[in-house]
Amino acid sequence: QVQLVESGGGLVQAGGSLRLSCAASGRTFINYAMGWFRQAPGKEREVVARISWSGGGTYYADSVKGRFTISRDNAKNTVYLQMNSLKPEDTAVYLCTAGLKMGQTDYWGQGTQVTVSS
Repeated sequence: QVQLVESGGGLVQAGGSLRLSCAASGRTFINYAMGWFRQAPGKEREVVARISWSGGGTYYADSVKGRFTISRDNAKNTVYLQMNSLKPEDTAVYLCTAGLKMGQTDYWGQGTQVTVSS
């Protein structure tokens, strides 16, 4: 089992920045590719970004390219999502995932709320 705990969400004005963190425990963090999803009220859950176990491979949804950056620190068992130039449409619950392969979502965190005001 892998336990994932997100933090760093909050309320921010449009144009502002937030950095989300996801702390992992339970199994060897470096074995897992990680990802961030988000779910807004009334909308389907969507992938935001993914990162390979080494950090050498990343993927971004078109809607966040150039504004969000995913990174990981394997020594701290933590993955980050730096979010810049935030827009009201980025408002959602952001969830961290872990999978044995990039694109897999074997484990989910509980999520952290991000609210962007206009």
